[in-house]
Amino acid sequence: MFLVVRSSWALFLGIAMMMLGNGLQASLLGLRATAEGFSTGTTGLVMSFYYLGFLAGSTLTPKIVKNVGHVRVFSALASLASTAALIHAAFVEPFTWGAMRFVTGFCYAGLYIVAESWLNDRATNETRGQLLSVYMLMILGGVTVGQLLLNVADPNGFLLFVLASVLVSLALVPVSLTAGPAPAFDAPSKVGLLELYRMSPLGVAGAMATGMAHGVLFAMGAVYADRTGLSVAEISIFMGAAYLGGMIFQWPIGRLSDRFDRRRVMTAVTLLAAIFAVSAVLVSTHSVEALMLVTLLFGGMTLPMYSLCIAHTNDYLEPGQMVAASATLVLVGGLGASLGPPTVAAMMALVGPDGFFVALGMIHAAIGGFALYRMSQRAPVPLDEQNPMVPVPSGALPVAAALSAKTVRDHMDSDLAAMSRSQMGRG
Repeated sequence: MFLVVRSSWALFLGIAMMMLGNGLQASLLGLRATAEGFSTGTTGLVMSFYYLGFLAGSTLTPKIVKNVGHVRVFSALASLASTAALIHAAFVEPFTWGAMRFVTGFCYAGLYIVAESWLNDRATNETRGQLLSVYMLMILGGVTVGQLLLNVADPNGFLLFVLASVLVSLALVPVSLTAGPAPAFDAPSKVGLLELYRMSPLGVAGAMATGMAHGVLFAMGAVYADRTGLSVAEISIFMGAAYLGGMIFQWPIGRLSDRFDRRRVMTAVTLLAAIFAVSAVLVSTHSVEALMLVTLLFGGMTLPMYSLCIAHTNDYLEPGQMVAASATLVLVGGLGASLGPPTVAAMMALVGPDGFFVALGMIHAAIGGFALYRMSQRAPVPLDEQNPMVPVPSGALPVAAALSAKTVRDHMDSDLAAMSRSQMGRG
């Protein structure tokens, strides 16, 4: 593992700086929007533009990378994202913020594509899984620590926007100094949505619903916490707890899903997430500590769900279909993420802050119910034919999905080779 990290330390450092800035900025905007008098509905709509920009960036950036090159694209997009962070502070009104959230989402999609394609190029059959694990750690760890940076200065001032801008700019340094030639870039192809749904209805529906839930958590979590009456320090811990839970539970949930019918694990995880969401509603007015604990457990259940959806879908695909299918699931999740914030904001406007966890509970209960229904409609994949779950962050691009799919294919190839050697030995 140390050798893997050492060979790609510059990329991992750049990714960590990006996520520090992104995690800080998302929660900061939620707090500042509330302080500036934005309605909950307006805030949800503004925050959703990040995901619309993300979808646009994931579609258009590969063409730009092919024409211009990795380093130039990364430099241009990081500079643009850094500028957008400052414009938020200079022009505090919904239309400008919506436009800047779109620009930020577009830029981050491109930044991820460049970083992930470099990782994909450097990965070998032996290191691909380790690279993905470290990448997942940088994503979740960066977002988690980014929440704590809310305590550095007053969210109503200018300094935190400057800090978010500086962090994104600093991501340029290690990536720009990366040794070696830039990798060749081939954007993964995509399989049609209806075709993929016929192959794995639960995988597609789960990716859409999970995208909604994760979009809500990232975009509206700080708004909920602020309207509940938490202090800035408590809000930073609240948001950090959710992502810390994802880091803690990602591996054990993946192991369970590899050893049992994956649909049963998906059902258990989503229903537990729904229970923890309801529990958050019940404890939010009584104990801040209990709310933090329940939020950690909720994050631990919901954040691994995206990887479960991809792994479940892969169980029904041929190896050659996995990369294209994973790329389609990424876009499905992105579409869900763009719909989540305004939908849940409307719920919060109707019933108050509790609408945040009420909506999240309903989303996860719906996934769990659909998983139970699918179990009655289709026989389980035999355990010895299930592909291993590989961690993929919910904000991943098709490139990371391709990296995940290649890891699964490597595992399948090694299993086939072992079976072949075993049969030869018997002969």
